[in-house]
Amino acid sequence: MTKSLQQGRARPVPWWAGWRLIAVLIAAVTVGGTAGYILIEGWSAWDAFYMTVITITTVGYGEVHPLSHAGRVFTVAIILGGVGTFFYSFTLFMTLIVEGTLADRWERRRHNHMLDALVNHFIVCGYGRIGQIVAREFARQSIPFVIIEREAERMQAALDANYLAVEADASDEDVLRRVQIGKARGFIAAVGTDAENVYAVLTARLLKPDIFIIGRAETEDAKTKLRRAGADRVISPYHIGAQQLAQTALRPAVVDFVQLATTSENLELNMEQVRIRPGSPLAGRSLIEAGLRQRFGVVVIGIQRNNGQMEFNPPPETVMRDGDDLVVLGRATSLRELEAAALAETRV
Repeated sequence: MTKSLQQGRARPVPWWAGWRLIAVLIAAVTVGGTAGYILIEGWSAWDAFYMTVITITTVGYGEVHPLSHAGRVFTVAIILGGVGTFFYSFTLFMTLIVEGTLADRWERRRHNHMLDALVNHFIVCGYGRIGQIVAREFARQSIPFVIIEREAERMQAALDANYLAVEADASDEDVLRRVQIGKARGFIAAVGTDAENVYAVLTARLLKPDIFIIGRAETEDAKTKLRRAGADRVISPYHIGAQQLAQTALRPAVVDFVQLATTSENLELNMEQVRIRPGSPLAGRSLIEAGLRQRFGVVVIGIQRNNGQMEFNPPPETVMRDGDDLVVLGRATSLRELEAAALAETRV
């Protein structure tokens, strides 16, 4: 486990703490027993040490030298205290082996397996206020994602929410490779500062030139830098929040409708983006020819062409092309049927 890629469900007690306790207990009993036999019986250091060891390990050997009454009383104390300490240390030793090393190894293996299995996922950099909302929305919609967070407390919060997370720097190339950026669907830079977001976006763009990247910006200057670094979209939470407040004040019914159509909690009506894949039976056909409303019960609100141009409320004779994104409104089941038709590779 490298410094740039740490994982785990909690920050455990240091591994050496348990072993240090075992060593201290055994050493204390051994030194105390040896010193006691030297003082009480006047034996040599080796004989006292040997007597102490065979006593606390209960091997059953005879006495090294005849014991006085005081020596026998001391031996009883060594047996009661020393043997108990020895077996406690042995139990603690086995606990560290079974519950510590093996459990940690199993957890690391499971974590690594989950990272290796990532495909068509989102990489969410940062688990602050924005990252938490993004992760919650992805989890609600069953979208695969992984979180990169370098602060321990936020990392623990992500793990407590049962999210796949890595404690690391989001601008580290090795880390991005470990979270399968080559197979990722998108990259969201929402860490604490604009500078960190710029570095993360730049690194992600260099590693995968065609990945869809969204960057969070606090200032107008950061927006420009994020776009230059390679972000496809730059979002300012404060700007969007202010717009939302203004629109709610001026057009509350419109805002309510958009929220109703875009929230995943609404099962009756959803707004979705559906891409026309090459070879789809929908490509090259007009909206009226494809009969989207009749076949799927959806309403096409807009079409974003593959050159980025957006056509709102397209007329029925508008032709759909490969790479176009349809912005449609309809029930969840209808949208899934439309997506299946848009992904088909043979005409029907």
